[in-house]
Amino acid sequence: MPGNFKGLTQSQINKRIKEGRGQGLGCNYKPFIYTWEVSSLGRSHRIFGYKSKRIHHLLSDLELAVFLTLDWLPQVYDIREQFPLRVDDTVRIASCNGISHRKFKGVHQVLTSDFLVDFDDPDKPQMAFQAKYSSDLKKPGTIERLALEQKYWEEKEIPWAIITELDISKIVFINIQWLYPAQSEELDPEVLQNYFDLFVYAFSKKPNALMTEVAQSLDVAYDSEPGESLYWLRNLLARHYFLFDLRLHYRKVKASMLTLNNHDEGKEEVIHVPG
Repeated sequence: MPGNFKGLTQSQINKRIKEGRGQGLGCNYKPFIYTWEVSSLGRSHRIFGYKSKRIHHLLSDLELAVFLTLDWLPQVYDIREQFPLRVDDTVRIASCNGISHRKFKGVHQVLTSDFLVDFDDPDKPQMAFQAKYSSDLKKPGTIERLALEQKYWEEKEIPWAIITELDISKIVFINIQWLYPAQSEELDPEVLQNYFDLFVYAFSKKPNALMTEVAQSLDVAYDSEPGESLYWLRNLLARHYFLFDLRLHYRKVKASMLTLNNHDEGKEEVIHVPG
């Protein structure tokens, strides 16, 4: 819990538990921390998740980057942010390992992992993540708290990892920021199919042209408003009709670099995003 936030009294903790904080799945999940309840170290964000169909509460730009990356991956089907760890367990683990446990006015505080993620993968159905800026990893208090969190998830036999800003590719993040909002558009599948067929043909004629240049040429050819074809291309890319290596800025992608996905949304992806 970053920033100027000091802690919760026992009555405040009990109230959150009674409200169902940290409980539920998908659209019914309630994070233990809402953005307006703490002063974050960076900018806080509330953003709609297309996997969960609800608003997610993120406490920093890094959390936003991690969330967008996770929500974009087709093998992820649920993301629970600000996930609370059981106090009885964290207090016991801290005591057994000589780790200090955070208190406020004598009350053991509820520790949280930034994300608990469900995967469509029988070998790794769940994983927990903590998003930390690399500079924070040099602080003794942070190191000790992360050691406690790691032991907590080891005991639960759930993989856990730290993600820093160094693990998030800036280019990948830019691409996802560009594509992500287009997922919310309510579009006619028949219109999408028509534009898909049009772009398949246009790309085959100009394989060495940038895909954005092909879109611009279609605006000219069909006397469309500037940017109209790029709008439809963006929507096709957001729905995985075409795939491309997200490590390459979308404005540098040539037509020949695109892969057709046979309209089977989310069933394949060119790369696993961070890196």
